[in-house]
Amino acid sequence: MSIADVSRLNKIYRNGDTELYALADVEFQVKEGEFVAIVGTSGSGKSTLLNILGGLDRPTQGSVRVGKFELTAMSQDELTIFRRRNIGFIFQNFNLIPVLNAYENMILPMKLDGAKIDREFAEMVIQSLGLEEKVFQLPNTLSGGQQQRVAIARALLAKPALILADEPTGSLDSRTGMEVIGLMKVLSEKFHQTLVVVTHNEEIAQMADRIVRIEDGKIFSGEGA
Repeated sequence: MSIADVSRLNKIYRNGDTELYALADVEFQVKEGEFVAIVGTSGSGKSTLLNILGGLDRPTQGSVRVGKFELTAMSQDELTIFRRRNIGFIFQNFNLIPVLNAYENMILPMKLDGAKIDREFAEMVIQSLGLEEKVFQLPNTLSGGQQQRVAIARALLAKPALILADEPTGSLDSRTGMEVIGLMKVLSEKFHQTLVVVTHNEEIAQMADRIVRIEDGKIFSGEGA
């Protein structure tokens, strides 16, 4: 069953009479429970695709469906609510709030949405990530790997249908990066969540169920890893 589906997707930037296609007639699907790696060179369109899939950006043309939601038909306010309730984001630079401790950062999206926090599930995720002794610490007292684990916990705790990660190991050393991706894979399987990761790291991509290659805004392949 498909959890995400984009059809005839175009993203065009215009500069006077010049048109630049960041994405060109992209057809892309993600199955429920799948771990997909999107790879490509810098400027290939992979982050643009991820941002459109997560409702952070709008396409120029085409259809973007996540679950039962057609994102192109939503207003900006509707997209904001949709993202909080359905998408877990993990970014390269962690995007943690410096004045909030680790646990407060983890539950922030749910607090903003007025959602009830599943304390038992939160404890399970925190324990799985090895953060039991770090929950009351501020981000600047944590290592890069620990900060990224907090960001992973934040993405997981709202129980989103889809987790999107944009170069999540880009700010980490190679050993920590592989550990983080390994944890993301194990936890997405454990909690039955779908994972899409943008990466330039072929070693990380090989951990995925499927690799999607994109160059010059076009998808060239989607092979099993």
